[in-house]
Amino acid sequence: MTSSPLSRRSLLGGAAGGLGIVVAGNLDAIAGPAAARAACRPAVGYGDLMPDPAGLLALPPGFSYTVVAQAGATLLESGQPTPSDADGTGCFRGPRGSVLVNNHEIGGDEPYPVPALPGLTYDPGARGGTTTIEVDRHGRRLREYVSVAGTHNNCAGGITPWGTWLTCEETEQRAGGQYQKDHGYVFEVDPHDRAANTDPVPLAFLGRYSHEAVAVDPYTHSIYLTEDASGPNGLYFRWTPPPGFRAGKGALRALAERPDGGTAGTLEAMRCRRGDTHVADLSEATTPGTRYRVEWVEVPDRDARSVSVRKQFADGEVTRSRKLEGAWWCDGGAYFVASFARHTDGSVNEHDGQVWFYDPRRQTVTLKTIFGVNTDPEADHGNYDGPDNITVSPYGGVILAEDGEGVSHLVGVTEQGKPYALARNELNDSEFTGPTFSPDGKILFANIQTPGYVFAITGPWGRPTNAHR
Repeated sequence: MTSSPLSRRSLLGGAAGGLGIVVAGNLDAIAGPAAARAACRPAVGYGDLMPDPAGLLALPPGFSYTVVAQAGATLLESGQPTPSDADGTGCFRGPRGSVLVNNHEIGGDEPYPVPALPGLTYDPGARGGTTTIEVDRHGRRLREYVSVAGTHNNCAGGITPWGTWLTCEETEQRAGGQYQKDHGYVFEVDPHDRAANTDPVPLAFLGRYSHEAVAVDPYTHSIYLTEDASGPNGLYFRWTPPPGFRAGKGALRALAERPDGGTAGTLEAMRCRRGDTHVADLSEATTPGTRYRVEWVEVPDRDARSVSVRKQFADGEVTRSRKLEGAWWCDGGAYFVASFARHTDGSVNEHDGQVWFYDPRRQTVTLKTIFGVNTDPEADHGNYDGPDNITVSPYGGVILAEDGEGVSHLVGVTEQGKPYALARNELNDSEFTGPTFSPDGKILFANIQTPGYVFAITGPWGRPTNAHR
């Protein structure tokens, strides 16, 4: 696809280079008929996807995959089966290859829970958590074990500059019934030191709400957080450390364990303005390059003892968004994704995905990408919808995990703003989750959430082509 001229703006810098896109779908209502026609030209990327004889993962020519883990089939070192519903994943350099920390979005009756092992369990009544997978330089599994258990609906998260993983509970579940503790928190997971994960401590200062993902500023150590919620729609948050905070492994936990740990630092919600006009919802933006001035409003009760955090604000005090999802720090700012918006959920305009960039230096947020409404999601012809997790490609552009309707893909976007299918789920319509590259850039790890596969994808990586078919 070719984007409209307005979309040719910087989305990612550094290793990724510049990028800005309007992706296909029904763009007539968003950018006009000319942009819609332009967006229908496909980009090649790494080539057309080849059907998989095993019926799992279609990939471009020359690419292949290894199944790293499979829910219910592979075994943890404690003897229990790999848990269900792999979601957000962090990747770190390991002694023999890479180390993955794999979220498990288990909140109900999924068949394979995260085992509630002694010393690693927050709440024995909750069945989610994280597993850690050590792989060699070819992506072959060496070890797989529980790193945190007893958490609830672990969705996405984010890596920290000091080499840990922040796993997010997407829930507002209170103690009661099977649950012995409140949920809706963020927990820190050390990928290398299992002992550091014993007796899990919620980072209550980051708030109790339906957390989705985080991005951490490596300079100020501020943490930016997305909320996936509705009725009313969710918020975008910033946590600012208290004076004298020294970041590093164990520092967040130590802060949470202080007598004032639940209120350490400042948690604020984003409010956007365009000139003097308040922006009620991010779906108001329909054109890439739209930029809003950002203000921050302190959260009155971040632990939501009586009222959900997002309900503590009147609509005129904050800017909301439906389905705030993945996040990634790059190019001196925080990228975050809104998966879709519909009039029926209170959104001003409809779309099938936005990517935003918050610039902390300028205190602005800019729309970099918008997906028009995909009117035919069952057809595999270059339309994509429901971007969720996001990662930066070391070869330029980004990779988005599709969590929409119909056919499911890993969607790449070139630096020139052209989307392409990097992988297709051949098994079912389940979402892709957790795309993340190995530190050396040779392996892309990604998951099919249901029934639960973790893949290591290798191939002739390089800068994806922008040639037209």
